[in-house]
Amino acid sequence: MNQLVSHKNIPLVGKHSKPIVTDFLYMDTPESKPVVIFCHGYKGYKDWGAWSLMLKQIAKAGNFVVAFNFSHNGGTIEDPIDFPDLEAFGNDNFSKQQDDLQSVIDEVLSLDFKFASHVNAKNVILIGHSRGGAMAIIKTAKEKRITKIVTLASISTYETSFPKGEALENWKKTGVMYITNSRTKQEMPLYYQLFENYQENKETFNAGNAAAKIEVPHLIVHGTKDTSVTIDSAEFIHSKSKLSELFVLKTDHVFGAKQPWESNLMPEALQLITNKIIEFI
Repeated sequence: MNQLVSHKNIPLVGKHSKPIVTDFLYMDTPESKPVVIFCHGYKGYKDWGAWSLMLKQIAKAGNFVVAFNFSHNGGTIEDPIDFPDLEAFGNDNFSKQQDDLQSVIDEVLSLDFKFASHVNAKNVILIGHSRGGAMAIIKTAKEKRITKIVTLASISTYETSFPKGEALENWKKTGVMYITNSRTKQEMPLYYQLFENYQENKETFNAGNAAAKIEVPHLIVHGTKDTSVTIDSAEFIHSKSKLSELFVLKTDHVFGAKQPWESNLMPEALQLITNKIIEFI
């Protein structure tokens, strides 16, 4: 009987000082499988909520699934859930995330990858949630090995993420601002280097411009009850991405899930989305 194989919290070496903590999931069958790489969003991680249930189903459908934490998301190898390393979180930026994603792609598609026999390097799908969706869009626009992309509640611009006016000046002056994590109650630092990195690479990190350069099938998923990223973002990306399909549900930013998610079943909206993703792949 074929079984699901899961390798958890494998550290990959990237371009930056922190490891990229990665999971690999696949059915123990001899054939090579389409590669599905999942990018989490802001203040997120690969094990958040019901993502693991979604990814297991995608793997059971015959795909080689890769889920990873961006190297500076605030997690560690010992504790990949939540944010034990707030200094790393504060020093994260969009260039580091693009580099991390590239490192994951390069590793999984390399000939000497440990699980290379399970990988179909000619069929590579990116999935990204929220800000991870924008990361996936930007990468797909320039990485020619990507054959399909799925964005879940994706932002369409980073511009609105930043403070304006006096708040921006104060951030520049002090070098740091803090955001409260409503669940963990942590005061999470954001160093001004994040804004500087964005300003230095503003054209590169324009998800709308990048979406217009995508030449592969693109599934865009969004909820009409999303108060974190409005449906306008999905519609804008859909208008730019040439081969895109817009899939809209009456659901929120995380598709009915929460952290922790203690059920063995996905929320209804996320199950519908998972079915749609498997069909799209």
